[in-house]
Amino acid sequence: MNDIFLIKSKVYAGKGSLEKLAEIQGTKACVVSDQIMEKLGYLGQTVDLLQSRGISTSVFTDVKPDPDVNIVAEALKVYWESGADVLVALGGGSVIDTAKGVLYFARQYASEKNVPFVKPLFIAIPSTSGTGSEVTDFSVITVDGDKICVVDDFIAPDIAILDSTCTKHVPNKVVVDTGMDVLTHALEAYVSTKATDFTDALAEKSVQLVFAHLEALYHDPADAEARDRVQNASCMAGMAFTNAGLGIIHSLSHALGGTFHIPHGRANSLLLTAVMEYNANLSGKINDRVCERYARLASLLNLPARTAREGTVSLIQAIGKLKKSIGIEDGFGELGIERDAFDEALSRMAQTAMADRCTPTNPRQPTETELEFIYRKSF
Repeated sequence: MNDIFLIKSKVYAGKGSLEKLAEIQGTKACVVSDQIMEKLGYLGQTVDLLQSRGISTSVFTDVKPDPDVNIVAEALKVYWESGADVLVALGGGSVIDTAKGVLYFARQYASEKNVPFVKPLFIAIPSTSGTGSEVTDFSVITVDGDKICVVDDFIAPDIAILDSTCTKHVPNKVVVDTGMDVLTHALEAYVSTKATDFTDALAEKSVQLVFAHLEALYHDPADAEARDRVQNASCMAGMAFTNAGLGIIHSLSHALGGTFHIPHGRANSLLLTAVMEYNANLSGKINDRVCERYARLASLLNLPARTAREGTVSLIQAIGKLKKSIGIEDGFGELGIERDAFDEALSRMAQTAMADRCTPTNPRQPTETELEFIYRKSF
């Protein structure tokens, strides 16, 4: 089978790249954001830049973390009534996911009503460095308490603007959660069954950047260099996984987050090493392909990797050290989840994870029992 690699989004990166909004073509814009970006002034700046181009704006700022279909429906109403030919998502992963949901359901609505629909120019401006959503065709929407992963080329942004000044007010806790999400994206894309030379290059660079700069950014949020590099890593990891797919870290995280409302990046970070051990099959006959890939990353990070097993162990230990240095807990139990409630939800979460869109590209296909084991090990 031939490899396919597609990056739909045009990426503008670097300080001041937000100014590119003053150059776009359009007449009416709908801006999807949240109240934090409004309070910090970035929403006003975005609207001013659009209006300087003669583009009128309608604004929706009621996005909440882990957006559900009701939030998407409210945003869709604002978008539809605006008649916008430009859709701007300004905010973190939840905001961009909401805007993607608007596009996805707007097309469905138009089809059902048999009315014409012209896709707007879709611009994503991330305010966190983690999801990579500004360049992906993935969106996660909560439906009846379950996180549903929508994958559709149609919802990938046309333009991504990476201006790290939009991330400088991010709290340390969010820096950690989103930064570990970047690392998870890169690692899962790297061992995915759909990995290619193209996605490998992006994943490798992303892993190197996270290890080189995330801890520095955690200790000094004013470090502009670290902020830029982590944001670049986030975008590159997004490019990698939108082409290669993800794995069961995300499947397990989606199910857990939908049940206990744990921040996505934090859930990923607590599942990360247990899933890596499972994928490598360190307790049995090692998975040669997976271990060789983990060992390659270990070598790039100048960790001991004389054998595939040694490299895998070195990488897992280095991730554990990184997590400790940025204040990540040892397990879900430290987040206040009660053990009885966790055990009661275990079977349902495992079933949900098995059906997740991210599971098929995991390098080792699990059973529900194995997924339950990983959850218990991560508690």
